[in-house]
Amino acid sequence: MTLHTRAVEQDVRELSTLLGDVLADQTSPAALGTVERIRNGALDYRRTDQTSRETLWTEIRGLDAETRDTVSRAFTTYFELTNLAEERARVRALREGHESGTPEHSLAATVEHLADAGADAETVERVLSDVLIEPTFTAHPTEARRKTVKAKLRSVARTIEALDERRLTARERERYDRGLEAELTSLWQTPQIRDRRPEVTDEVLNVQWYLENVLFDVVGEVYRALERALAEHYPDVDAPKLFEFRSWAGSDRDGNPYVTTAVTAETLERQRSVVCGMYRDGLKRLSGVLSQDSRDFAVGTLLAERLAAHRDRLPGVASEAAARYPNEPYRQMLKLMRERLDRVGDVRPGGYETADELVADLGAIAASLREHDAEVVAEVSVDPLVRRADTFGFALASLDLRDHRENHTETVAAVFDASGVDYGALDETERVDLLTDAIRQNEPVVDVGVRDGFDGTPARVLRRFDALADWQREYGADAIDTYCISMTEEPSHVLEVLFLADQAGVVDLPGHSGLDVVPLLETEAALSGARRIMGTLFENEVYADALAARGDVQEIMLGYSDSNKENGFLAANWSLHRNQKRLATITADHDVDLRLFHGRGGSISRGGGATNEALLALPPETVTGQVKFTEQGEAIAEKYANPLIAERNLEQMLDAQIRARYRALTGADEGAPAAWHDPMETAAAAAREAYRDLLDADGFVSYFEQATPIRVIEELNLGSRPASRSGERTVEDLRAIPWVFSWTQARCILPGWYGLGAGLQAYLDDDGDLDDLRRLYEQWPFFQTTLDNAALALARTDLGIASEYAGLAPDLRDEFFDRIAAEYDRSVDLVLSISGRDRLPPRAWVAENLERRNPYVDPLNLLQVDLLGRDDLSETERRTLRLTVKGIAAGMKSTG
Repeated sequence: MTLHTRAVEQDVRELSTLLGDVLADQTSPAALGTVERIRNGALDYRRTDQTSRETLWTEIRGLDAETRDTVSRAFTTYFELTNLAEERARVRALREGHESGTPEHSLAATVEHLADAGADAETVERVLSDVLIEPTFTAHPTEARRKTVKAKLRSVARTIEALDERRLTARERERYDRGLEAELTSLWQTPQIRDRRPEVTDEVLNVQWYLENVLFDVVGEVYRALERALAEHYPDVDAPKLFEFRSWAGSDRDGNPYVTTAVTAETLERQRSVVCGMYRDGLKRLSGVLSQDSRDFAVGTLLAERLAAHRDRLPGVASEAAARYPNEPYRQMLKLMRERLDRVGDVRPGGYETADELVADLGAIAASLREHDAEVVAEVSVDPLVRRADTFGFALASLDLRDHRENHTETVAAVFDASGVDYGALDETERVDLLTDAIRQNEPVVDVGVRDGFDGTPARVLRRFDALADWQREYGADAIDTYCISMTEEPSHVLEVLFLADQAGVVDLPGHSGLDVVPLLETEAALSGARRIMGTLFENEVYADALAARGDVQEIMLGYSDSNKENGFLAANWSLHRNQKRLATITADHDVDLRLFHGRGGSISRGGGATNEALLALPPETVTGQVKFTEQGEAIAEKYANPLIAERNLEQMLDAQIRARYRALTGADEGAPAAWHDPMETAAAAAREAYRDLLDADGFVSYFEQATPIRVIEELNLGSRPASRSGERTVEDLRAIPWVFSWTQARCILPGWYGLGAGLQAYLDDDGDLDDLRRLYEQWPFFQTTLDNAALALARTDLGIASEYAGLAPDLRDEFFDRIAAEYDRSVDLVLSISGRDRLPPRAWVAENLERRNPYVDPLNLLQVDLLGRDDLSETERRTLRLTVKGIAAGMKSTG
């Protein structure tokens, strides 16, 4: 069976040709000729034995400002279209894989794996009951495209899909072609660069789009795939709730002064309104399906009881429903359910109090249908709605609050100062004792609703906790029930938040806690001190009460980004892996269940990479079943913009987590032998030393400033949050995203590999054996994933282009670029030797994509270098410079 009529090469070729036609029409044939000369020059350099880019440089340096802008726009748009073509190729592969059999990592394969391993139904039920996957969408500014541009590109994607999957007449094909030309013309005429910095609300709406337009529908398909597989092998096992989506957009205050209580309140209200509207639409469609006549059957006791209760609750609406739908009990029930949804959050009585009530009503309808031989109707039309309501609730995505611990400490100090206690003068033990006593006592220390005498940070923080109590009363505790503390380094940093929540009434111990207090461990000091921090908390009376009120589950967030920026790629990965094991031991020692929250970025250096591979590489003792991780920036679009790709991503996550939990539960995965740790200890220590030697060297910050476009990136309107914490130019102060973004633009992705070669070589020099490293690569998922991720960053690094950027720092080039190049060569040699491959990317298609992209990224890099090296840029040139950043991000498929 032929599913598709096209291939990626055809898509790229036809889109490129059409782009050229639009460019000529909108600018001039001469401009198109210039673009073609530059394109061919870049291709010739890559595909021949040329040793110099001088011909290409001559062309670029000779451009006037307007033509330079046109060239930059042309290559940027080319990459946006190429990305769509490659997305379509992924969809083709997925559809063809499902058609040809059981795809690898599908849920059918998952259940087959359990059956082949001899897992009985009770074990499978236990595994599934343990699993809960919580993708958490952040508003971190790593998405370089405007929302308007993204919308136009989605329209192009839909056209490509139709051309690929539909059998079209000549007339229909001509209509699609003209529509595509119109869309590309509109895209060309649309400014690519934002004139203003996005507001927090823009970021909220961006996250909401994926939840509303893709994930809301896709989740039901994932559950359906699992239920089909279970029905074949474990017919008595039902799939419980396995996914929950969360968001930081509109609630993450760390370093972002624009996230206010008003913004968070608006976010909560909008998300509830949106999700209730979607449920209402679903019930309306369901009403068109369930037209059964009660004269032919009885609805059953359960539905009859719920229908009677709704009639008592809403008698006027019930009379209207009975008149409109006589003898149609399902439609009467659905009318009453729609009315109850309309009254959620309304002053009128009768609205649903919780989403569980909606789930129960839908469950009663499904049960009634099954009682009357309409299993297929329940499965197709009702069960997906049940899954959606169970997954998204009335929150759409529950919010996590986050702020820097310094703000809490300052607030608590101000509160106690007002009571005559010098909190700042207390040592850590004294602070813990004071906070414990204050939480334990019945009388509040401060009235968070009044806030007389407080201003600045303390007033803002107290207002937030006062609002939190209101939000939980209005929207339900589940809508906003987590508080993450950035840069946690002491037990008091956690107790400070518990104290403030207690003062606001969000916590009332020993019986009630409406908040998971989550320490974010991101520095080496915090990670290495995890036993001291968490042990002190677990042995603290009031904190133990708070945990008990939350089911004895402790969520701990691990910061991949700042850990990498502080320690380098290999040392950070090893530290995180090793300390996850320590955290598992600490929580087990105190009979507390661990939920790890992985603060992963989109890039390799910030913990990115394939999520399913990362889940399978976790230490088995940390795999409790519950897992949480961040999704951000362009990674959200790549994973969740297309429904089929989104479904595949969720399926792979679930496959990995089920397999990992089964292995951990049954002892099938005993983890890495202790002897395997020794090479990593040696290599990680040496890698960190090499990395810190580079960063701490005199002049390195100046080199970074001159040899990357960091200044331009800081001025881009990517997100609402400032690029640095204090505005100072130090590596420590700079946020991890612009740090990685800058190196990625310069095609020198050293945050993803620098120090790796030095570390591995140090192990070999210390009587280590290369064959032992090869054995680790073959047998240890952590080591293999770490090296494969580094290999991707190395493959996407291009020292030839990076050398052009290094030329912008002539006084520092010899010292730093030569050092970076030497470490690159050493890392490449060792990765290839250990992996046994003759190419860096672990997958052939990645290598093909890089080969297709590299020649087209080069002109954008050279344009950027040329502009960075000029003084007194015109407004057109400044716009072009910003556009090169966007184009390179599209070409590299990565920002930070």
